[in-house]
Amino acid sequence: MKFTSKIVMMIAALLSFATNRSYAAIKNPKTETLKVYGNCDMCKNRIEEAANKKDLAKGDWNADTKMLTLTYDSEKTSAAEVMKRVAYAGYDNALFLAPDAAYAKLPGCCQYERQHADAALSNSKKEILQDTVKKSGPMTDVFAAYFGLKDALAKDDGNTASAQAKALYKAIDKVQMDKLSPEQHTAWMKLQEKLSYDAEHIKGVTETEHQREHFVPLSKNMYELVKVFKTSTPVYYDYCPMANNGKGATWLSLQEKISNPYMGKSMSTCGKVQETISK
Repeated sequence: MKFTSKIVMMIAALLSFATNRSYAAIKNPKTETLKVYGNCDMCKNRIEEAANKKDLAKGDWNADTKMLTLTYDSEKTSAAEVMKRVAYAGYDNALFLAPDAAYAKLPGCCQYERQHADAALSNSKKEILQDTVKKSGPMTDVFAAYFGLKDALAKDDGNTASAQAKALYKAIDKVQMDKLSPEQHTAWMKLQEKLSYDAEHIKGVTETEHQREHFVPLSKNMYELVKVFKTSTPVYYDYCPMANNGKGATWLSLQEKISNPYMGKSMSTCGKVQETISK
């Protein structure tokens, strides 16, 4: 009995050593606890496999609380970067919704009940958006404000849409021209005035009907901008044939799942992905 107890204690010590060693390898550690939806031990394995990255990130998911305790190197990665990997593995979380195709590939026992799209982003939404478009350099604030505007219109929230358009208008004015490449400079000079025009009209009202009228040309010009500046994750160029009084209209989104800014809550899923823009 004593011999068996010693073996158990040795195994526990080895496991503890291995765990501590994995965390010790992560420099500049920062720990956060984030919600990740899932069901079972298979989910736990998949979630942790997606979150873990040697010397950069280590996650421990609890199936009962649905919480992922995440430790990562704060100078080389971020919680958003890790949670994007978790989403691409098929799991909705506090920061991102999983692509529908990734969710559909999960085994039946792992297909948890999906939450409303409003839970896709946490309260630190602007920070997460900025992380998502961080490789866009001078356009970071421009893109972040645009996506915030799109989300507000999808919720029929004219007040927030006006505030996001105001942020967009200011961001456009503050773009540092000296940090643009020749190609980027040419594109920006072509689009800057057009973007400012529509942002100014949207920020000046709270009626979503008028805001959406200007969101049509704004989105077309933002599409041209994204094609030149790129982002650190895919951007989806969506199309709805019923928008714009039946003329059809496009918009940009960070999520593959359709959330229509023209139809709002009445027909939020109307539309399809027309193009995926990758870095």
